[in-house]
Amino acid sequence: MCGATSGGPSVEGIDVAKETVIQGIVVRGGEPVSSGYARLLDEGGDFTAEVPLSATGQFRFFARPGTWTVRVLVPGGGGEQKVFARQGEPVDTQVEVAA
Repeated sequence: MCGATSGGPSVEGIDVAKETVIQGIVVRGGEPVSSGYARLLDEGGDFTAEVPLSATGQFRFFARPGTWTVRVLVPGGGGEQKVFARQGEPVDTQVEVAA
């Protein structure tokens, strides 16, 4: 396995008690995907935000508490993961894309 941190980026320096954080890593065959985008969709499936994946396949969103879908778009495919976010409890998720 590569040297990427499991889950999302470090929350060091973020006052997680005051934030609602949704973060994670995108993997294909157990390895991070470094090229692509993560989109955040609200409960109704509407687009809310988009960020590029980091070199280690990680992403982070600051959102409001509730149910969200993280949809990833990467060369050759994509995937999605539903998450429930609470203020003060960072959500770490992993989105697997087809090999």
